[in-house]
Amino acid sequence: MKELLFGAAYYDEYMPYDRLTQDVEMMKKAGINTVRIAESTWSTCEPQEGVFDFSHVIRVMDAMEEAGIHVIIGTPTYAVPSWMVKDYPDVLVTTAKGRALYGSRQIMDITHPAYRFYAERVIRKLMECTAHRKCVIGFQVDNETKHYGTAGENVQQRFIKYLRKKFHDDLDAMNREFGLDYWSNRIDAWEDFPDVRGTVNGSLGAEFEKFQRTLVDDFLAWQADIVREYKREDQFITHNFDFEWRGHSFGVQPEVNHYHAARALTIAGVDIYHPSQDELTGAEIAFGGDMTRSLKQDNYLMIETQAQGWPGWTPYKGQLRLQAYSHLASGANSVMYWHWHSIHNSMETYWKGLLGHDFQENATYREACTIGREWKKIGSHLVNLRKKNQVAILVSNEALTGLNWFGIEASAAGNHGIRYNDVLRWIYDALYEMNIECDFLWPASTSADFARYRAVIVPALYAAPEELLHRLNRYVEEGGTLFATFKTAFANENLKVSHELQPHILHECLGVHYHQFTFPREVYLTGKLPDGQGEKTDREVSGDNVLKNTAEKPEARVFMELLIPDSAEVLLSYEHANWKEYAALTRNIYGKGTAFYLGCTTDADTLKTILVSVLSAAGVSLPEERFPVIVRKGTNDEGRTIRYYLNYSGQTQTVVHRSAAGMELLCGRSVQTGEELTLEPWGFCIVEEDR
Repeated sequence: MKELLFGAAYYDEYMPYDRLTQDVEMMKKAGINTVRIAESTWSTCEPQEGVFDFSHVIRVMDAMEEAGIHVIIGTPTYAVPSWMVKDYPDVLVTTAKGRALYGSRQIMDITHPAYRFYAERVIRKLMECTAHRKCVIGFQVDNETKHYGTAGENVQQRFIKYLRKKFHDDLDAMNREFGLDYWSNRIDAWEDFPDVRGTVNGSLGAEFEKFQRTLVDDFLAWQADIVREYKREDQFITHNFDFEWRGHSFGVQPEVNHYHAARALTIAGVDIYHPSQDELTGAEIAFGGDMTRSLKQDNYLMIETQAQGWPGWTPYKGQLRLQAYSHLASGANSVMYWHWHSIHNSMETYWKGLLGHDFQENATYREACTIGREWKKIGSHLVNLRKKNQVAILVSNEALTGLNWFGIEASAAGNHGIRYNDVLRWIYDALYEMNIECDFLWPASTSADFARYRAVIVPALYAAPEELLHRLNRYVEEGGTLFATFKTAFANENLKVSHELQPHILHECLGVHYHQFTFPREVYLTGKLPDGQGEKTDREVSGDNVLKNTAEKPEARVFMELLIPDSAEVLLSYEHANWKEYAALTRNIYGKGTAFYLGCTTDADTLKTILVSVLSAAGVSLPEERFPVIVRKGTNDEGRTIRYYLNYSGQTQTVVHRSAAGMELLCGRSVQTGEELTLEPWGFCIVEEDR
């Protein structure tokens, strides 16, 4: 990409009066060079079956083309028109809760033949009037696509075909692997296959969820193939992936395997929303960016993020700029807001855009103008940021699904408590606050992918095929450093629990096993952690001192495995009358590498100290800066290092520039090695180093 894209979603069709000319003028003043259009209004494009009206799309393209503003066209398939539902009511998705009612978006069965027929037709009609336009630089297929829980008769029949292929038509093999003899769930004829929505068998249920995720892969690839028939070579295909939603973007998306689905795209895209004001940490920006960048090991498009958003997210002075540059610091080549204006009557009336309901300039818009001016001046230095990180985190949709069926804190009282994404973000957020940048790996990543990293971190890999576990063993044997947590390697990819010692195949590199696990109650941690050379240091975990940075007593929390070392060295033990003979953290030398295993959760400070030991053993350089100062870096098109110093606090911070001398890009002054930089509240510095 030759320039940074700065823009917003624009919906001329939602405007209460004609103001396209005024909007274009305000966009140009703000430095906005890209708008995203068309993805939300199928019923406007096709008000009745076979009656097409793309005048609103053409009108906006004409205005943007004249103004020199790029356009991204979204296919309008994520919200179906009412006439389709009237004629084909079974287009509405059937889930475990029954048939959806018309009204909301994303309530259709993405496999339904009638839906596919009409979706293909409207896509082709849209492409015919947009693909040839000079202003159109790319296409977004659908919008935040998921499987929406689709489980109707047609989907279940496809699932049976999927299972017949997986098990080579061998019902006995399926019954055995899924444990279907239990509670008389055995299936002895494919014709007798029951409605999967009622299953209580975790293996069958998790396999159905895995199958549902493949429907998203197929759907996005199908749309991308249609778009390819029309697009020019210089136009991209993207999609705006989103994450598990907990009032904001949080973790791995349960309904989509991003790694698989991204194969259909020429460039990955993402939507990231997050708390703001005093709760702004930048962690969601970094997490979502790192994961999206890792999908294709390349730069990506930030397609949707908040401008004002909900009232509680109205940004403080400086936060919009800080957020925008934070996206670039993760490798984004764009920042695009949802949306340009605020809608006057709809489901999302109070999800405010750059402009409020009065369309007047406001503090957020004026800050966007500052961003636009700065990017026009220095954007060429910041586009196409490349990263070469030393640490990667292995994530797994299958582990996530498995730990939904068999929760970490599940008990006779029910399946409740923390889940996979809680463990993932516990690890990721600690690394983020330590300024350890990381990439992501997936179960389908190759041995060569793993070998690029000094350290690989494996949080709660509950379900994994044996081949992946052997791959992790080889990674350590060949010199890598592995850090795995509790609930790793417990079951295979079908959620069948190993009948061997836990943690199954990984006990080879970990040098530890266990028979039992429990929930800790007033169980504390004691021991000393090694430095990078394997020597014990004063990083002690015991008594009333936790590694010199908190007065809180170090405690095993939530869940604990009772680890028994084989060849592994015990680093931390449980301080408890009944559990004191068991290990909590171990280290094992295996071949040329080292493997650490943590059997419990801890407080954040103790985890960070453990990670210091792990990463030191791996030879990973450890920055001195800590949150709220966040340091991110990469190499630009000129081969120069770009180093971002980001202040995620409302207080002035200072930081020492310890790297090569260079130029501070925002103010244009030189920066020397060892110079102290001042970061204003919610402010930042960007240094382009001389080498």
